[in-house]
Amino acid sequence: MKLDRTRELIHRGVDTQQPLNGLIHVLESALELVALPDNNFCWSSWKDAEEAKTEIESIVQLLQSGGLPDRLAVSVIFAPTGPLQEVSLGSGWADPFLKVAEKFDDLEKLIW
Repeated sequence: MKLDRTRELIHRGVDTQQPLNGLIHVLESALELVALPDNNFCWSSWKDAEEAKTEIESIVQLLQSGGLPDRLAVSVIFAPTGPLQEVSLGSGWADPFLKVAEKFDDLEKLIW
């Protein structure tokens, strides 16, 4: 499994001059992470990877079409004890999650 968007996000960061594009990048990273094989969704509000991907992809599509998603709908994904963190803790990639969530936090302040 390639994690190109996640690696780029962690090592290069996001363009704060274009925060909506940065948010798409963060969400694409989240998509890569939830698609990892052997993820454990038992503590997450998502039942499986498909449900997670559907939710995240719908937000990406809204952004790509020029819309702005509801802040809560996006922030809950990256929140402490939110679904993405729960998957990360159960699946062994908590540190990358924290780095991705930090990028989201930076963008959230600029967008909303």
